[in-house]
Amino acid sequence: MRRPELDQMLATMLASQPEVSDLLFTVDRPPQVECYGELMPVELEPPVQRLTPYQTECIALNLIGDNLVHLEQLLRSGSCDTAYALSEKARFRVNIFSQRGNYSIVCRQLNTVIPTLDKLKMPDIFKSIPKEKTGLVLVTGATGSGKSTTLAAILHEINKEKPVHVVTLEDPVEFVHPHIKATFNQRELGVDFDQFATGLRAALRQAPKVILVGEMRDQETVKIALSAAETGHLVLSTLHTINAGETINRILGMFEPEEQEQIRIRLADSLRWIISQRLAPKVNGGRYALVELMGHNLRTEETIRMGESEGKTFYEITEASYPFGWRTFDHACTEAYECGIITEETALLYCTKRGMVARNIDTIKKQRGELTTTIGSLKMKTPPVPSAGPSGAPPVLKLK
Repeated sequence: MRRPELDQMLATMLASQPEVSDLLFTVDRPPQVECYGELMPVELEPPVQRLTPYQTECIALNLIGDNLVHLEQLLRSGSCDTAYALSEKARFRVNIFSQRGNYSIVCRQLNTVIPTLDKLKMPDIFKSIPKEKTGLVLVTGATGSGKSTTLAAILHEINKEKPVHVVTLEDPVEFVHPHIKATFNQRELGVDFDQFATGLRAALRQAPKVILVGEMRDQETVKIALSAAETGHLVLSTLHTINAGETINRILGMFEPEEQEQIRIRLADSLRWIISQRLAPKVNGGRYALVELMGHNLRTEETIRMGESEGKTFYEITEASYPFGWRTFDHACTEAYECGIITEETALLYCTKRGMVARNIDTIKKQRGELTTTIGSLKMKTPPVPSAGPSGAPPVLKLK
């Protein structure tokens, strides 16, 4: 397979469904695309009913191209990440990995248009995040929950407002930012640097005001990121966690018990915002980003230093700060249901505390005049009337 043939295949797969997010190539399966969270096969010409090991290997080598670093990484570790551009139509973040001796490929389509916070319909408090001068901002969530998109929108706001130097360390580069007011230098793992820790250490000598780290994967990267945040830089990064409390625990869990006390102190001083995201299916198709947002105040600082306890959990702190713009997933699910964006079942599935969200939904239904229970339709069974007994004897029940 040559590159023009691969480009034709990718273009056909993109055009097969609306809103394609991923392209998958697996041995013994046809080429597939993911649309709204579901996998669908793609009919190609000539038809491909089942991919062979040779075909997936050819596709993998074409995607890697002449990048010897990624090829060596694939052979040594069994997987590699790279990027691929389909002329000017689309860009992909590509992961190639070995399974049962064969190669499989997942291509995540990247948006070529840089999003804005307004277009993403983020809460107004998000506008205060790009205004931060120093500290650590973390965006968390599962793979494919829109973390990179949110970070790109935040960087775009900085680009429009501040004439500063921005250095990004990505795996791979997803959104290519133009120079508006800010000056961007975007570096790619495996091409421009070998590890996030070494790239971040080098970034401290490149006079940036804002540093984006694609992912905090190890304790060395976390330590350098904290040092950068403490020395006057705004550091943005991602973690694969489900909420704010788990994010703190995940960072502390990277270190030995004797180091955790010092990391707690540093993290309490440096952390500015934790944004957690979950993509939920919308009523009329598509997906909607449910967002949990926790900022920095004296209560969060104390809880990070001392640990969570009864009445002092990150959930309770975030819930109490809802009037100031902070929000839990329960707030996000309730608001999305009230606006008709998601169904009641989806709200209960993606929330944190089902009991609380169920009560909120019942309150919304009562305000709308809708039934919140089916108990009103229940009726009591009337007992059978006993027949009169002979000569004034007491009534006798006839058993059936």
